[in-house]
Amino acid sequence: NRSKVETFIGFSIKSRSLCMGSNTVGTLKKAFLIIVCNSASEGTKKLASSYANKFSCPLMLSKILLEDITLKENCKLVAVTDKNLAKAIIENQDDNFSISSGGNGL
Repeated sequence: NRSKVETFIGFSIKSRSLCMGSNTVGTLKKAFLIIVCNSASEGTKKLASSYANKFSCPLMLSKILLEDITLKENCKLVAVTDKNLAKAIIENQDDNFSISSGGNGL
């Protein structure tokens, strides 16, 4: 059974408003939510934090493997580029997802 957050991430993929991978996220002009996998390296987590600062958006930590949610192998970092989907993900977070740093409250 998928959680609401996983479902909204699925919607983000379908609507092409989910960018996967640190290199892709680094090229973005705007993001409304950064999600990093709990299993990511410390370097990737620091990169995710710097992206959250760059975009002034919340940083969310996922206890579920992002590669299981996105169906993309070795996916550790994603960015949500749709404001409404980012807001829905944040509002429906559960025990498997936690906001690790603030940002500009959507």
